[in-house]
Formats: sequence, C-alpha cells, structure tokens
Amino acid sequence: MKIGMMLDSYKPYVSGITNHVEINKRHLELAGHEVFVFTFGELEYKDDDPHVIQSKGVPLADSGFYLSLRYSTAAKKLLKSMDIVHVHHPFLSGRLALRYCRPAQIPIVFTNHTRYDLYAQAYLPMMPHEISEGLLQAYMPSFCEAVDLVIAPSAGMEKVLRRLNVSTNVAVIPNGVDLKSFHDAKPFSRAELGYTADDVLLVYSGRLAPEKNLPFLLHAFAGVAQALPNAHLLLLGSGIQQFEEEIRTLAAELELGERIRFLGRINYPELPAYLAMCDAFVTASITEVHPLSVIEAMGAGLPVMGIHSVGVGDTVRDEETGLLATHDLPAFTAKLTRLCLDPNLRAQMSESARKESSIYSIERATALMLDHYERTRSEYKPRKGDWSIHLKKLLEEFDQ
Repeated sequence: MKIGMMLDSYKPYVSGITNHVEINKRHLELAGHEVFVFTFGELEYKDDDPHVIQSKGVPLADSGFYLSLRYSTAAKKLLKSMDIVHVHHPFLSGRLALRYCRPAQIPIVFTNHTRYDLYAQAYLPMMPHEISEGLLQAYMPSFCEAVDLVIAPSAGMEKVLRRLNVSTNVAVIPNGVDLKSFHDAKPFSRAELGYTADDVLLVYSGRLAPEKNLPFLLHAFAGVAQALPNAHLLLLGSGIQQFEEEIRTLAAELELGERIRFLGRINYPELPAYLAMCDAFVTASITEVHPLSVIEAMGAGLPVMGIHSVGVGDTVRDEETGLLATHDLPAFTAKLTRLCLDPNLRAQMSESARKESSIYSIERATALMLDHYERTRSEYKPRKGDWSIHLKKLLEEFDQ
C-alpha cells in the first residue's frame, strides 16, 4: 500500500504525535508498505527522509506549527496517488484531506490524538469552557462523519468524542511504542550528575508547555522536598521559551535550588538510559490522550505517579503500575510522598509496569492498524450523490 500521513507539524518539531508518526512510519515500511508524510514548514528545512513532503506554511510564533490552507502542486499530485490517507490533526490537515482525497476516492482515516477542549483552556484561558466545547461540538461530528474511519488511542478518548456528539463508529487502537530500547535500557550514571544510590530520583519527560500542568507538579514536589531531603526532580524536555522561563522562575521562588534540574531536550536514543536511572515517573498532565512518555517510562520499569484523567488514567493501573490521585494538590502530594518513601512498593510496581507496557508495543499496534487499513479499503464506497464532492473535484481542476 501507499499510505499518506497528514499532519500539521512534523520534524524538527518534537511532540508525542510526531514521535508516533515517525515510529509508525518506520514499522509500516518494515512491513513492506510505502509511507509518505505530508506536512507544513519552512522550505529551507530538508528532512533526511525523501518521503517527508513539506508545503510552505506561515509559522505560528515558536509553537512549531505552521498555517497553510493548501499543499504545493507536487504534494497534491503525490497525495492523490495514495491508497489510503491517515490524518493526525483534524483542522488544517483534516480539511485538506477532505478537499484533496474525497474527490479522488481515497479512503480517509482519522486519529484524534489531542484533548482540544483542554488545550483551548490552557492556551486561551480567557475563552469560557462552554464556548470552546461548543465550537468542538459544532465541528467534530460532521468531520468524523465525513471520514471513513475514526480512531481513538484510548477508551477515555472515545468517551470524550461521544461527549462532543460524535456518533460515528470509533475504533480504539493504542498508538504503538518502540519499547525494545526501553526494556533493555542500561541506567545512565547517577554519579555523573552528582546523585547517589540513596537519592530518590523523580523524572518528567515531555514538552514544557502550559497544557502539561507543570506548576501543579512543581508545587507538589515542593511539598515532597520539605519532607524528604534526598528527593530530586529531573525535567527532560523543552518547549515554549516564555513558559519554560516561567517554570524556572517558579522553581526559584519555591526555593528548590538544585533539587530540580532542567536537563533540556536530550537526544531521543539517550532517553531510555535517563529513565532507567530514575526511581519513578511523575506527571500532572490531564490533557493526554495516549501518553507515550508514560508508556516509555513503564517500559523502562518506572512506576508512574499521575492524575485520574483520560489517557493517564487509561494507561496506569492504580496501586499496580503506579499511583493515581485526584486533581487536588494535597492528595497528589501525599501519594507522591508515599511512593518516594516506599522502595519495596516501587520495586513491585516497576516489574508490573514493565510487563504492562508490552500491550502498547509498536509491533502489536502496527498489525492492528494494518488490519483496519485493509478493511477500510475493502469496504470503501464512493459517496455518490454528495454534491460537495463534485464541487471539490471541480474546484481542484481549477487549482492545479
């Protein structure tokens, strides 16, 4: 098959979605398929992979996203040769999939990776929740109805789509993670970072961005740090510069000094070793859909401390592979303190977490996805009588 992945941003921007698409692309190619990525960016950037096709976009500040309402002529021509396309962002890429692929009778698959309702609250706090959710309720049902297969990476995300009035069939397929390097990870040297075997190292990996609820996490760690002088927090990753500066300022205001270490963005191949060096993974995010960073940490044998929410709550089994708390600072801090104090509990959860991570292996996920691709292609029926398809086809003839 020739498979087209459509998304609004891709490398060099780093996110859970870009990592997922890169890993998924590689394993689909190992299975014998041709996979192309269609995205937007600066044309000066050249990806090492010739199957990554960029069309010119306008950068949205330093967010890593680009705004564009069309693909280049060459990109459109290549896209129309695909056997199936898989959309990973519903707004820009999603609309272009309907515009270009529906008239060409190419089946369209859509995975909803993101809690757009909560992202709106994080980035547009002045917008009332009722308005942001109302906009999604107006958009998502019709978009999902227009594609041929809707995928939710977790059962919790399916419930969110239902709450947004999506009534079409939704398949729950977890995003795959390449776990081998995490299962086989050898710990990075604690001594090189100035830590001892007796120190309790908590780690967060991911973007430093508003939707990750990092101020909550830092305040919780401040409570732990007061009780446990050997507890430390490592933050792996980078993000929006202004927000990163705010987080560093908050750490200083909390007088945590060197108890919190910002290691910045590290090379992905080094991530397993950093995780394996630590004692537990911590996250306060409630915007996850399918938290790859949590699954990677579990693969490295780390128990996870998180919040009962879609994504994290779907992945972590409370009291078995980690601990889950309500979105309440004292409750979260108390459970995190318990995890730090009990090495036997951490060891027990470590083994369970490593075993549980296997259900998210990229090999299993790729096989499931290919089954759905084949079924979607075999069951595809052109939507005859849809005047909008004919109109789009006519418009495309003038837009060559």
